Amino acid sequence: MHIPWTKRLSVFQGVLLSLLASFPAAAQIKPDTTLPHNSLVSPNRNVLQIDGGTRAGSNLFHSFTQFNVPTGGTAFFNNALDVSNIFSRVTGGTASSIDGILKANGTASLFLLNPNGIIFGKNAQLNIGGSFVATTANAIEFGNLGLFSATTPNNPAPVLTVNPSAFLFNQIAAQSIVAQSDNINKSDRNGNPIYDGLVHGLAVNPAQSIILLGGNINLSSVQILAPGGRVELGGVSGTGTVKLNVDRNNYSLNFSPEVQRADVKLDNNSEVNVRAGGGGNIAINAQNLNILGNSVVRAGIAANSGSVGSQGGNIDVNTTSAITIDNSSSISNKPLTGATGNAGNISITSKALSLTNGSVINADTVGNGNAGNVTISATEVSIDGVDSNGNPSAVVSQVAPEAKGNGSSISITSNSLSLTNGGEIDASTFGKGNAGNVTITATDSISLTNGGIISASTSGKGNAGNVTITAGGKVGSSVPGMLKCY
Repeated sequence: MHIPWTKRLSVFQGVLLSLLASFPAAAQIKPDTTLPHNSLVSPNRNVLQIDGGTRAGSNLFHSFTQFNVPTGGTAFFNNALDVSNIFSRVTGGTASSIDGILKANGTASLFLLNPNGIIFGKNAQLNIGGSFVATTANAIEFGNLGLFSATTPNNPAPVLTVNPSAFLFNQIAAQSIVAQSDNINKSDRNGNPIYDGLVHGLAVNPAQSIILLGGNINLSSVQILAPGGRVELGGVSGTGTVKLNVDRNNYSLNFSPEVQRADVKLDNNSEVNVRAGGGGNIAINAQNLNILGNSVVRAGIAANSGSVGSQGGNIDVNTTSAITIDNSSSISNKPLTGATGNAGNISITSKALSLTNGSVINADTVGNGNAGNVTISATEVSIDGVDSNGNPSAVVSQVAPEAKGNGSSISITSNSLSLTNGGEIDASTFGKGNAGNVTITATDSISLTNGGIISASTSGKGNAGNVTITAGGKVGSSVPGMLKCY
């Protein structure tokens, strides 16, 4: 049978292109030779299977000169099912780009350590059973047993058998972590993620943790989900040690005052969400925190979930400089429609807090449970303006008409507090539950101008709370600004 040379050339070109395409994929993940038992990478079409590595107890260690996951690719850690933690370091001096799937067997947690930066692309996904930690620290500490270092590669076996205890930064400027995944779960109108049985985007299974710890943390159009688990975003700008507390798969960070912070930014409809039937904590530590472009931080009891006695987790935000929440963005912790259980608290500590263009800190209750308390400690607090639909910038705790619970208390301590152009602080009830109290302590002044309002009210059967203001300076109000309690 005669095959025209043009067709033969076309077939040959197709085979050649297929072979050439496989070489970049295979080269994306390159193991180094620093371990007693080195990592082995086997490409199979779009899957890069990672075997080998060095065991130390239930910990498995991998080491790479380069670690990237291309678009449509999968990095599959083929670990034994009795492995609890997989530690992967990148020693080659270049950032890691993840635009595919990170996968592991069983319930193992996955740590990705690259001091030169980590970028999660639009197609990044997690498919792991445990928690996930991405960090640009230089090394991970294991109590007094030693380190697993990416800048001075060492042999972790056989001593590093315990849980990790800290992250060590010894660079003048820690490198950034960027996430811009758009392969995400859909959310309903209450902001609850809608699951289809798969884990999409930067998401982990219920009751697991996600930690992003590096230099600047920049999230754009990304959804980070840990239902009933914990999400921590931490920015480190220089040298220092950040402690890690491990309680099963609940990971939490401990920043000492000596650790210099970097910035954390959520923009372009980004979301951090831990809502579930109970639990769910969020912590953010930064120099400056910017929540912009209709981005949200959410905790509480998810709609139609929970039970009597269910308790939601807390949102804790701590910055050494400023917090800016702008353009209809929000921090929210509440029981939603049909939920049973109490929400946790919102705690904010900063030098300056600014809420603008319809952005809110929200501790409402819509379900069968109480809202949590809102505590703000900042040198300057500014609440200003409304969004394009006329919704005010506000710190608010409301009891919805259908709710069967009480509202939360709002406590603000600052040097100066200003509410301008419709900005509000409001604790109110429209239902059977009682509204919370508003307590404001300002060492300098409180200013209400152009429609600024502080109110505690009832339009339902529940009782209004009290407004208590202590100011070392003066309380200022000009019409149509209002100070109300009724």
